Amino acid sequence: MEITDDLAQLLKILPPGIRSSLENHSQLDQLIEVVMDLGRYPEARFPELAQYLGETPISREDLNYSIERVGLFSGDNRAGIERTLHRISAMRNRQGDIIGLTCRVGRAVYGTIAMIRDLVETGKSILMLGRPGVGKTTALREIARVLADDLQKRVVIIDTSNEIAGDGDIPHPAIGRARRMQVARPELQHQVMIEAVENHMPEVIVIDEIGTELEALAARTIAERGVQLVGTAHGNQIANLIKNPTLSDLVGGIQAVTLGDEEARRRASQKTVLERKAPPTFEIAVEMQERYRWIVHESVADTVDSLLRGRQPGWQVRSVNEAGKVTVTHELPPTPISAVPQTTSKRNGGWRASGRMTPLQAQNQISTPEITSPSDAFGQMLENSWQQAEPPKDKDWNPGSNDEDAPLHIYAYGISRHHLEQISEVLNLPVVFTKDMEDAEIVLALRSHLKNHSKLRQIAKARQLAVYTVKDSSVSQITRALRRMLRLDDPNIPEAEDIRLFTQNGEDDEIEALEEARLAVEQIVIPKGQPVELLPRSPQIRKMQHQLVEHYRLKSSSFGDEPNRRLRIYPA
Repeated sequence: MEITDDLAQLLKILPPGIRSSLENHSQLDQLIEVVMDLGRYPEARFPELAQYLGETPISREDLNYSIERVGLFSGDNRAGIERTLHRISAMRNRQGDIIGLTCRVGRAVYGTIAMIRDLVETGKSILMLGRPGVGKTTALREIARVLADDLQKRVVIIDTSNEIAGDGDIPHPAIGRARRMQVARPELQHQVMIEAVENHMPEVIVIDEIGTELEALAARTIAERGVQLVGTAHGNQIANLIKNPTLSDLVGGIQAVTLGDEEARRRASQKTVLERKAPPTFEIAVEMQERYRWIVHESVADTVDSLLRGRQPGWQVRSVNEAGKVTVTHELPPTPISAVPQTTSKRNGGWRASGRMTPLQAQNQISTPEITSPSDAFGQMLENSWQQAEPPKDKDWNPGSNDEDAPLHIYAYGISRHHLEQISEVLNLPVVFTKDMEDAEIVLALRSHLKNHSKLRQIAKARQLAVYTVKDSSVSQITRALRRMLRLDDPNIPEAEDIRLFTQNGEDDEIEALEEARLAVEQIVIPKGQPVELLPRSPQIRKMQHQLVEHYRLKSSSFGDEPNRRLRIYPA
């Protein structure tokens, strides 16, 4: 990389004492900024440290010395040095007098966008995100030069603070053949953006610091006219923009959508959900975590959709080493055992192919009189699914004994998603819950919902999917159903269960209360046939205890007045 910083011209505007301290500094080439505040010591900031440049406090004469040698301060309290990229920012008191200066070093770094040059050449709009000082403006400047000089495109830079192309009427050579439009006042940036498209026929618009709703709307208008956009926005990640109502339109906008009852059950979600409103203004987003490590989202639409559905999206990490070699790696999100498979291809393995899943028409699963009508057979199967006998165990499944065993893909309808994922994770069951029936090998549904859903029954029948139902969405019902599918459970013998299944937050008081109930059941109620009263608990914890007792097929009730209300467990 080639770096041009014009550092000598920045040193000329500093008071002589500060200038001499910096000229002899060993890390001068790494200087980030010089801070001068009235009545305080001058300070130089470097990537790894900050140092005072003397023991004499800054006076008004020192501030005036620097102010007289820079350009005019605009409405955003920024000034510059003509034909350089340095930025001088002012702090004012209530009367408008300047009482502090931040002299930021501006550097033109040639070759800084080698990591994303292939993306720049695609012609898609690119949004750069990152914390202050990570190099967003430097990257914009280099992108503008590459587009204008190497790709021969008509590029117009909207330079609100003269930070991209430098101060003065003549732009800095670092932008190449790109043209620069200055903005009189920061609040007029959106107007200049539209003016650039209407008057100067650009193929690319480069914008720094999109920060208002009007600027976001102007950016969408430009993108819809077929002009490539390259810009930066206030935010460190895409998730920050989604939560920002002012700038969310850059990633498509967010709206609340009310789902129908059936769709809400299918998604196992609330009826009101958030969804993307429109195509994103920027098709590609780059999160600049460090100066030489960037996270690339090649499809902003897919990333936003994943975040709104509560899933962590995958991303691409691009970095460059000391030798200048670019490394591209793909990082997938952490996938829980119950993650939805993202494939529609047919599986060669799995429980149906291995013979462990009996097809729908196998009548030995149901102890009923002979039925000739296929529809009658399916209806009878639904009615008896909870009491259905086990298929002959020609092969016992042993977890981890065969690497070729694929997990059982289950389509869940009307069942609590939280309970399904919690049970499969705690018990380490070889199951995957899918939202697409094309990938399913079995259907698990709430009985009351399934009776009213004829379309689901028809699809299951057509695909010859076995259907299991549960009476309710409790942990014990779901656990027994999953074990029955995997032939890991004897329905006549209640097993000692992992109490983590019945917790909500896994806190100590929940574990303690559930352990108390388990010991009471296993040591007193079942072996001795005696009822047991537990210690007083909160309503939420008593509900967990009720669910644990139900797992043992016992009855329980709450009695007493708050805060002394407690559980009583009865023998069978």
